[in-house]
Amino acid sequence: MSFSLREQLRAARFDAAEWAGALGDLGTFLPLLLGMSRQNGLDFGVALFFAGVLNVITGLTFRIPMAVQPMKAIAAVALTQGLTVPQILAAGMLVSGLVLLAGLTGLVSRLAQLVPGDVVRGLQLALGLQLAIKGLELAWHAGLDRWWLGLPALALGWWMLRKERTPVALLLFGAGLAITLWRTPQAWSDLHVGLHLPHLIPIATGDWGAAFWKAAVPQLPVTLLNSVVAVCALARDLFPEEAPTERKVAISVGLMNLLTGWFGGMPMCHGAGGLAGQARFGARTHGAILLLGSAKVILAVAFGASLMGLAQAFPAALLGVMLLFSGLALAESGRRAEQPGLLLVTTASAMALGFLPGVLVGCGAAVLGRFSPVAQRAD
Repeated sequence: MSFSLREQLRAARFDAAEWAGALGDLGTFLPLLLGMSRQNGLDFGVALFFAGVLNVITGLTFRIPMAVQPMKAIAAVALTQGLTVPQILAAGMLVSGLVLLAGLTGLVSRLAQLVPGDVVRGLQLALGLQLAIKGLELAWHAGLDRWWLGLPALALGWWMLRKERTPVALLLFGAGLAITLWRTPQAWSDLHVGLHLPHLIPIATGDWGAAFWKAAVPQLPVTLLNSVVAVCALARDLFPEEAPTERKVAISVGLMNLLTGWFGGMPMCHGAGGLAGQARFGARTHGAILLLGSAKVILAVAFGASLMGLAQAFPAALLGVMLLFSGLALAESGRRAEQPGLLLVTTASAMALGFLPGVLVGCGAAVLGRFSPVAQRAD
């Protein structure tokens, strides 16, 4: 074990490019963590700590800049439907348990094929739109801040999105911290160094049922396709010599939340978008993931629960804009649809009826479209 660990560390790079690459996926992580801390009561320090731990474990497991990112569907449902913390944690563990089972039995590829890709994209589009709407509502109800903070941040962020290597969310997050320092010095004075150990969070029987139908069901197909199948396909394109197998990635995703969810860890997974973002920012080895994870753990251990006060004082207008961009990034997967009609049917059904009915309607539409006389003639 010591030899393999030594070899893994020796293969990693820790230069400026890896540091830059480490920032490539913060555009998703920061807004969703901050949003669930403010809106749902998720402990910011504990979630940051476990996210860092998972980064480090991932960096010691894979030799590519494998992203560790929030389960976006669960986060979107939590923010838009007001899930409790136990329900958020239960949803992550349920998804991980099912993905782990699929990975251990070798069923992951076949299970991923059960739901058409455009149905998953339609679900992501619906989730992204709901998250974007939630961000707009949050910014709009921020009083005068919507004009002097939200509107300039929206315009600046929109302009900066055209520059691929610019970390928009990180810059907005830094601006928000500076404004918090100016407006609410008490939040900074309450920030103190001190070890804060995670504790067991009880999850009631009813929370498991609610979490499964509301959040785990929409997250599962997204995880199977984006966090396992798509990330392996992208890894084979970007890092062919070090690309992991679907089974290894599925087991990794499966173990994540089963280890951390009981103690307040935000539901996490891998993801093709995160891998692409970190590679685009300069990451070429797992060194970026080790650097990012170490920074998260140090901050969480140093400041612990006192980070919650800082999260609560963060300007709602800027958080709303950050969530808006996160939602748009999630919805962007709809641009890759091969059957736009199936995508729109799934999206409309999910937004009007709910995520599970949306998936069922989308799958039904795919079956009817595939076996219709028109489709057969087209084939």
